[in-house]
Amino acid sequence: MARGKLTQDTSTLQMALVGYQIEKEKIEAKIKEIQAQLKGKHAPVSASSAEKPETAGKRFLSPAARKRIAMAQKKRWAEHRKRAAQASKES
Repeated sequence: MARGKLTQDTSTLQMALVGYQIEKEKIEAKIKEIQAQLKGKHAPVSASSAEKPETAGKRFLSPAARKRIAMAQKKRWAEHRKRAAQASKES
């Protein structure tokens, strides 16, 4: 057995261990984030896992936008009820 072989194997294993520990931390952060979302809370995003910055605050819709959305939804429901009524007549 060569003399330098053991030292080289040890350093390789140490580097691998560091890499796996970093990956483990990333996975644990993602797990916490998902668990928080399942509980209905937003998990704090760590600096290492943040790829793009979040916008500050809640987004608000203008009254005109809310009205357009409401009218579109009413139109979809009217179409749904119309199709349901036709289907029940045909059956």
